[in-house]
Amino acid sequence: MRIICDTHVLVFWADDPDKLGRAARAAVEQGVKDGILACSDVSLWEIAMLFAKGRLRRNADAVLYMNDIIEEMALDVLPVTPAIAVLSQSGIVPHGDPADRLIAATALQHKARLITKDEKLQAVPGLETIW
Repeated sequence: MRIICDTHVLVFWADDPDKLGRAARAAVEQGVKDGILACSDVSLWEIAMLFAKGRLRRNADAVLYMNDIIEEMALDVLPVTPAIAVLSQSGIVPHGDPADRLIAATALQHKARLITKDEKLQAVPGLETIW
């Protein structure tokens, strides 16, 4: 079964894996071995925003940073499809952050588990989360 990584999971894995919960870290490690990890393409946009705001490695190259994460985690970057876009706006994911709604809708649409620390996402009915 595919596992989707929330944006903060990608950043934690790259910068400070100890920030991951025990189950989350185990899921990422196993997911890397099994080649089943993915992320929504909106996570790349969120990481670019973190760079633009100076919240990530100010002297690093943002593109290289993201490409390294994709390569090291063997991530499949999933696009926001029309079905995911509509699902994210259906009310099934009651979250104020549109990016988080898209990430959760991506996991739901792909019938995948989501690694996330976000308690609002952990409470979404039908969304299996790992932390």
